Amino acid sequence: MHKNKTNKVLDSKLDSVSIALKRSIKNLDSYTHVRGESLYVDDINIRQGTFHAVVFDSPKAHGKIKRIDYSKAEALEGVERIFTYKDIPGENEIGGIIPDEPLFAEDEVHFWGMPIALIVAESEFIARKARQLIAIEIEELPVITTAKEAKAKGNFINAPRSFSLGDTEKAFQDCKYVFEGETFSNGQEHLYIEAQGAYAEPLENGNIKITSSTQGPTSVQKTIAHVLGIAMHKIEVDVTRLGGGFGGKEDQATPWAVMAALATYHLNQSVKLILNRHDDLRMTGKRHPYESTYKIGLSKDLKILAYQTEFLQNSGAAADLSPAIAERTLFHATNSYYVPNVTTKVISCKTNLPPNTAFRGFGGPQGMFVIESAIAKAAHEIGVSTRQIQEVNLLDENDTFSYGQIAKKVEAKNTWNSAKNIFNSEALEQDVKDFNKNNKAFKKGLAFMPITFGISFTNTPMNHARALVHIYLDGSIGISTAAVEMGQGVNTKMMQIAADVFSVSIEKIKIESTNTTRVANTSPSAASSTADLNGKATLMACNSLLERLKTVASQDLNVSESSICLKDECVYVNDKKSELLWTALISSAMLKRVALSENAHYATPEIHFDKTKEKGHPFAYHVYGTAITTTTIDCIRGTYEFDYVKIVHDYGKSMSEGIDLGQVEGALIQGIGWMTMEEIAYNKDGKLLSNALSTYKIPDIFSVPKIVEVIPVETEGNDMAILKSKAVGEPPLMYGIGAYFALQNAIKAFNSKYELEFHAPMTPEKVLMSLYKK
Repeated sequence: MHKNKTNKVLDSKLDSVSIALKRSIKNLDSYTHVRGESLYVDDINIRQGTFHAVVFDSPKAHGKIKRIDYSKAEALEGVERIFTYKDIPGENEIGGIIPDEPLFAEDEVHFWGMPIALIVAESEFIARKARQLIAIEIEELPVITTAKEAKAKGNFINAPRSFSLGDTEKAFQDCKYVFEGETFSNGQEHLYIEAQGAYAEPLENGNIKITSSTQGPTSVQKTIAHVLGIAMHKIEVDVTRLGGGFGGKEDQATPWAVMAALATYHLNQSVKLILNRHDDLRMTGKRHPYESTYKIGLSKDLKILAYQTEFLQNSGAAADLSPAIAERTLFHATNSYYVPNVTTKVISCKTNLPPNTAFRGFGGPQGMFVIESAIAKAAHEIGVSTRQIQEVNLLDENDTFSYGQIAKKVEAKNTWNSAKNIFNSEALEQDVKDFNKNNKAFKKGLAFMPITFGISFTNTPMNHARALVHIYLDGSIGISTAAVEMGQGVNTKMMQIAADVFSVSIEKIKIESTNTTRVANTSPSAASSTADLNGKATLMACNSLLERLKTVASQDLNVSESSICLKDECVYVNDKKSELLWTALISSAMLKRVALSENAHYATPEIHFDKTKEKGHPFAYHVYGTAITTTTIDCIRGTYEFDYVKIVHDYGKSMSEGIDLGQVEGALIQGIGWMTMEEIAYNKDGKLLSNALSTYKIPDIFSVPKIVEVIPVETEGNDMAILKSKAVGEPPLMYGIGAYFALQNAIKAFNSKYELEFHAPMTPEKVLMSLYKK
């Protein structure tokens, strides 16, 4: 099939492509990972004479720069040069959505850790020594660290956004029960194993090559060109893989690549910039903290008739991706529930923290936490179980989301009922009751957590991708896409697609690095859309090549094209094996001068969204699931462990069950960490206190659930997903929210006077205080 045919034709081809792929195939990167042979930016064999760079950043959160003395640092032997905003030939601006973020501070600093200068030296050790010799004088200005403070002072990133459905105010008048409250969910550190970094090399004619640890190669390319004042074609960005990203390298990998390129531009020498862990923690943004208020109204039979909420997003000192993240919060404000009357509003508040940024879930988890808190509050006040309210309000086919999209192929009730039946939820709840009745020092809590998560970039123009496929003379295959491998197994899935279309061994296929000269103008690897977008493009390219090869085979065998198929590296005619092998077919195609390269472009059909009306159809499809979480609290110490998390998840028709299971488990644990132990802390002066693994706790082997059981829901899948295999990167993180409410229920079992508070994370310290709070 040729690339200019319609997407509908592509979708119809799916039925002809074998869905029975090698679905148990493992992540092919695992082999080099466990042997320590996988290559990252810091593993590059650097050129002779390469300089090393270190960032000099602000020691204050907000203030006017009165004086900086670089003289002692510049005089240090081995220091090549120190770059500031004065050395920028283009624009001192790296903001994407809103141009409000300088690469280097000029007259003011706006957060503790804001880059001021780049020290370039013969070694990193010398550059760090020089950093200590820089003297700076800052006239301090008032510091804002919370969203509420920012709102009170009128400090905002942009105008508020709001979604609505029905008539909320009128609906509240008809409610039997109405409850109000507030919530807080804290930030979260990405803590990718590979810190931020880039390596810049000068090429001839003023061109520069950047090897970057980024989820968005085109964004890096575009921003470097903007800062240097040169054309994009003079910048080549290459990415082999990331040592973790989780959204933290979607936008925030860019400044370090730009700094390295700036130094190379001036020095005409290679420059390497790798942040150490403490610099990375201090200078980079986190998941957005949210301070939110809600009002929820229910009927006598527990139907949610009305819901309104105001989200205060702590955006930090610049926009970064905050507006897009705020938008996705609105899209997921009602989670898995149908609410006929909804009013939601989000305000992006400007504070003196590092610009907060994308994190797995991209604002969706913050929205879901608020409605789950509202439901828990309502259940507590009415005197019913939270599960009862959740269950009677689950989405159904043809329900309307607050943003206007009609729910189709809904699996919310399917996953919920499957979880209840498969795991015998009544028995689980009875076990918890029996345990609590017979134990005083320990208490258990159980919670259900349904999820509904939309798949697509909510900014419609970003939903496209390209793939370049070469078949070489010996029958081996090379594939280039915009997909960045960061541990999610996307390279393996791209190889699976080609292996299945051509029916060749996966050993014959190579995935090239992600490179802006081979695949240009790309969207970042984000929004759980990487496999769908790049996979569909790869499928189109492979199918185009397949059609050409069938034509060659039909000529060689003197049969009709329709009778031909490829199987196990042979040509079959009417399902009978011919003498024409794969390698001979490729040789024949070359002799006939048939093109064995194809560049395909895929754009997601059907999706659209009108921001002037806040209505549309922004998502290709939704992912559904239900988790049941049980915890046990030590009521003397306040410590806890999670006994199990039992999940029924909507994979669609999984391409790789092993990879997808790993994604569910990893996302779940990351979500539990956000909700229970990962506590970001800044002091009143805007200084990061949780600046090391001794002060910032993430889940380890001793804090993960003792049992994690994941069962695929029976479903037809969705044609908008690649080979009906649904996106799996972000949705499972929201299962971790259930851990918070399981803890709440265990606390209530011990302390009957406990009034619910919704202030995440629920650390052991908070649990202990809640257990004995009167």
